[in-house]
Amino acid sequence: MNKKIALLPGDGIGPEVVAEARRVLDAVADRFGCEIHFVEGLIGGIAMDRTGSPFPPETIELCLRSDAILLGAVGGPRWDDPSAKLRPEQGLLRLRKELGLFANLRPVRVHPALAASSPLRAELLEGVDLLVVRELTSGIYFGERGRRNDSNDEQAYDTMIYSVSEIENIVRLAARLARSRRGKLTSVDKANVLEVSRLWRTTADRILKDEFPDIDAEHLLVDAASMHLIQRPADFDVVVTGNLFGDILTDEASVLAGSMGLLPSASVGESGPGLYEPIHGSAPDIAGCSIANPIGMILSAAMMCAESLRWPEAASCIESAVDHVIRSGARTLDIRRKGEPVVGTTEMGGRIADAAKSIDVATSAA
Repeated sequence: MNKKIALLPGDGIGPEVVAEARRVLDAVADRFGCEIHFVEGLIGGIAMDRTGSPFPPETIELCLRSDAILLGAVGGPRWDDPSAKLRPEQGLLRLRKELGLFANLRPVRVHPALAASSPLRAELLEGVDLLVVRELTSGIYFGERGRRNDSNDEQAYDTMIYSVSEIENIVRLAARLARSRRGKLTSVDKANVLEVSRLWRTTADRILKDEFPDIDAEHLLVDAASMHLIQRPADFDVVVTGNLFGDILTDEASVLAGSMGLLPSASVGESGPGLYEPIHGSAPDIAGCSIANPIGMILSAAMMCAESLRWPEAASCIESAVDHVIRSGARTLDIRRKGEPVVGTTEMGGRIADAAKSIDVATSAA
């Protein structure tokens, strides 16, 4: 196998965690006798500094010519002027739109050895294994926005818009994923208040009844869903929702695992390269300190192997290596308990890479 991967390290801790994911992928490629070619591109704040654009044309071309994309993080206080016309996050939004990446997949699993790292009681975390499917290319993040004056009182507005076809696409994908898992799907909206959510609910209900009668489906209002996600997280299997609600709920779900630094994500479309990134941000306050947790980025690389590269052996190898290192007691600062020793970003990545070179995947999974 010979694959080309676009590396977009971005800002803050992005370059640090991307370097460790690349290290692990190199180890897996050596083990299986495959070739992976990495080409770096600019995105976010660093791209603005060097090119004047958060998503320059060269990066667009690189992504389109690649088999998959690994992204670190974008943004930081250097570019955080709310009145600025250009912001790093615009690069990420445009990347998703240009490549038609309409669905973000965020799995949340709780590692038994890290249950104590979560603020929730251990008994609530037993059996937690859920997948949030978030619509990515529409909704309020892409609607008309602006400011206006009304009787000398300044107003700001953002418009949430969804079409029937957009809702159908994301619900169908989520239902197919639920069918391959435990067969349960929760659609989240705010249909008691928002007209957009009323369209979302009626469309989702029609698709699920007509095309997926075998799926155990339910509808939840977003406020109830956010409560149940903490009260009874193990009851969820696949959750599908819009852009804004998905953004908020997935960050809430990250506390179940113990740290945002542990969780991966994949953004996919109908065709073309997928985008893989950890769910955490650029964390500029710890950039350069070698204390960032690279596991979310490394597990994003595992998702890339499974989804875009069609290389399940590599995905299993990486996941097993991460599991082995966690069970061995290695802890970055964000997941360590009082009194436990701490390893840095580079050491954690190195241990996972070493494990990936030789671990018995079947034995580890057992």
